[in-house]
Amino acid sequence: MAGLAPEGTQFDGRQYDAKMTELLSTDGQEFFTSYDEVYDSFDAMGLQENLLRGIYAYGFERPSAIQQRGIVPFCKGLDVIQQAQSGTGKTATFCSGILQQLDYGLVQCQALVLAPTRELAQQIEKVMRALGDYLGVKVHACVGGTSVREDQRILQAGVHTVVGTPGRVFDMLRRQSLRPDYIKMFVLDEADEMLSRGFKDQIYDIFQLLPSKIQVGVFSATMPPEALEITRKFMNKPVRILVKRDELTLEGIKQFYVNVDKEEWKLETLCDLYETLAITQSVIFVNTRRKVDWLTDKMRSNDHTVSATHGDMDQNTRDIIMREFRSGSSRVLITTDLLARGIDVQQVSLVINYDLPTQPENYLHRIGRSGRFGRKGVAINFVTADDSRMLSDIQKFYNVTVEELPSNVADLL
Repeated sequence: MAGLAPEGTQFDGRQYDAKMTELLSTDGQEFFTSYDEVYDSFDAMGLQENLLRGIYAYGFERPSAIQQRGIVPFCKGLDVIQQAQSGTGKTATFCSGILQQLDYGLVQCQALVLAPTRELAQQIEKVMRALGDYLGVKVHACVGGTSVREDQRILQAGVHTVVGTPGRVFDMLRRQSLRPDYIKMFVLDEADEMLSRGFKDQIYDIFQLLPSKIQVGVFSATMPPEALEITRKFMNKPVRILVKRDELTLEGIKQFYVNVDKEEWKLETLCDLYETLAITQSVIFVNTRRKVDWLTDKMRSNDHTVSATHGDMDQNTRDIIMREFRSGSSRVLITTDLLARGIDVQQVSLVINYDLPTQPENYLHRIGRSGRFGRKGVAINFVTADDSRMLSDIQKFYNVTVEELPSNVADLL
């Protein structure tokens, strides 16, 4: 992400697309093959009966666009690069691909999934467990902020799949608590975020320790050029399943802006909207951890109930707050981009960008928290005079029009 619209002012669609094209046609010889088969139903994919049971029990009825294209090539053991927006079922795509291929009689780690945040790793672990319920899959999430001893104990007892964050996974491999000998599938989720968070070296280090014949899957909502470069290094004739940038539509999510002119006026605007916020569950995004704390204090001193999470809080606190939010006992969550991707709460129908994101791609991750799997959602952007440039970048990037907020916002939810 470095070099891409640092202040949200220089985003240049043409440049981005040109760099992609250049990367994709190395010396005129296609590094990627594209895969176009589409399966309209889960039944047509040739999956094991017990995996199908798990998929239907989880509440999926028919596959989303990425699932229609992405599950089968992964099940065939092909290296894949899959790009699709948040909330479209990427997680279930690679979880199904892994679950289909595990040898359940062998209680050794056969698949390793890396994610950029602890929340996301835990989210993936949940989906994997749910989908693999009838298969008896053993999954463990290896993340920082938890007991190393406990991790070692669980891994020693034996699991089929490990989902984790790079630091803790590398640590477990280095201590030989996680044995790589049987690992045959390696998945990088949210690859763009992994690279922009500086995990590149750790990913390479982990890769060095894995068997040489391994299936690799790279999943991401955006594929900046750097993410494609990394795939060259360790993928073998990958199949590319791509939703083009201008097709990253945010269907089903109505998007609005409110002109707040000055930063100081945002708070009052938010308080005016509070009644509407609390009807449903909503997430409010700000750009810094300090601002999460500041806004939380301000809202509470105005007698508004809110929860807040950010990366400076210890893992335990974050877990408790997310649990409260998921259960609906807290209705309004204030957070930063860091945690955007770990929030998969089915009932969120309103996202407020108190601060616009500093990069156009993050907009999709934030507002994709609402209206998941085709439910209705609303996103409201607070726009100061300084933000108008960024808003127009976002509209260009996603080929959308964001309209001014009408007064009957409650009716839209």
